Amino acid sequence: MELLSVRSVGFVAWVASTLVATAARAACPERTVWPGAAWEEAADRMDPEALAAFEDYTFTLQGKDEDRVGVRTDGVVIIQGGKKIYERYARGFTEKNRHLTWSVSKSFTNALVGIAVREGLLSVDDSICKHLAWAEEGAPYCRVTVRHLLEMGSGFAFKEVYENESNQVSSVLAMLYGEGQRDAAKFVAHHAFRDEPGTTWMYSSGDTTLLMAVVQSALQPKYGEDFPWKLLFDPIGITSATWERDGAGTMIGSSYLYLTPRDMARFGYLMLNDGCWNGTRVEPEGWIQQSLQIDPAMERKAIDRGPTDVHGWQFWLNKPLSTDKQRPYPDVPEDAFFALGHWGQSIAIIPSKDLVIVRVADDRDGTFDLNRFLSLAMKAVKP
Repeated sequence: MELLSVRSVGFVAWVASTLVATAARAACPERTVWPGAAWEEAADRMDPEALAAFEDYTFTLQGKDEDRVGVRTDGVVIIQGGKKIYERYARGFTEKNRHLTWSVSKSFTNALVGIAVREGLLSVDDSICKHLAWAEEGAPYCRVTVRHLLEMGSGFAFKEVYENESNQVSSVLAMLYGEGQRDAAKFVAHHAFRDEPGTTWMYSSGDTTLLMAVVQSALQPKYGEDFPWKLLFDPIGITSATWERDGAGTMIGSSYLYLTPRDMARFGYLMLNDGCWNGTRVEPEGWIQQSLQIDPAMERKAIDRGPTDVHGWQFWLNKPLSTDKQRPYPDVPEDAFFALGHWGQSIAIIPSKDLVIVRVADDRDGTFDLNRFLSLAMKAVKP
């Protein structure tokens, strides 16, 4: 899809925009290697012996495929220094197959919010009602801000449970497969409140789904229905993206983005480079840094927190909470951060190692160990 053309609005505006663009370029990290239509390859950076151990863990299937037990990897891509140093697929997948990313989608929604902030079309302290055409003035959900949704602190009594539950028990299943299909964001907003917004943290696909409705309302009038392509995918060379919508036409920002692993790696590389791509700032300066701070609501009170759950603005972090004895993934550097999805989807960004590690999978029984996987992957990369 083509980018929107830039219209001249006078010499003064042109000078101002030029100065802003120049400042944005100056603020980008220095980097000489960027992918064009394809990633440059450097397979000689892998250590054969350590790679064998990595592949033994990552690609050895247990039992029959239809049993869906053990580690079930569909593909891995590793980027170091802007070059593809490793790629392998399994279980019938190839580099051309789009994979459902599940909650990896949430981190892409974060990126679109950042772009809306860059464009001056959204503030993180806006009430969601400022942007939603169907919002009723004075409704309880108008207390919720964009910031609350970014940090999963909305306070909605949204039940995030999956397998072996019904739509009557699980809010997320009802949102994706039941009555919420008609208008997922409105479905979320009309939940009762569990807590006052901003006072507690609880993982919620509902928060991100509502967040996408807000950012779509901010960006779509100016950039059209394909705003994610014009503003995010096209500028960084992502060509495989497919994003499912609900009955109201809103993209399901929590769950339903499909991508190839190579394109997932492009997003990881954008994040690794502070939201810049080949000298051009895609995300506003400071956005990535802010997104990688622990959610304040999580430090206040985290509800139903898992043993490795440390959350920023729609990314998972490897920092310990103030009450934790160690970071979530002890064999991975503390500066690592992640886009993670159901059944083993992941983009791991490790700045201190200049690494992006992508995995797509169909893990069903909890066997897969992300700490072990990443530790073996890092050992397989030559110093």
